[in-house]
Amino acid sequence: MTGHIELLDTVAVMADIPALGLTAGEVGAVVEVLGDGEAFEVEFCDNSGTTYGLYTLRASQLVALHHRGQALRLGVEAA
Repeated sequence: MTGHIELLDTVAVMADIPALGLTAGEVGAVVEVLGDGEAFEVEFCDNSGTTYGLYTLRASQLVALHHRGQALRLGVEAA
């Protein structure tokens, strides 16, 4: 996991999860925090706002896309 994930954060899936039909980079919203932030219920919606998935994912499977106004930093150098 990169960054601290909280309720209503926008997150992305870090790697493909074929069993759920999710691909790396797919974006969702945290709708429930489980345990002590060990897992999250994440809702995935299409461009029209229709939910196409609601899954329980481990923190290690997700990356927070924004954290208190700071841009995501993955250690990638600019070209």
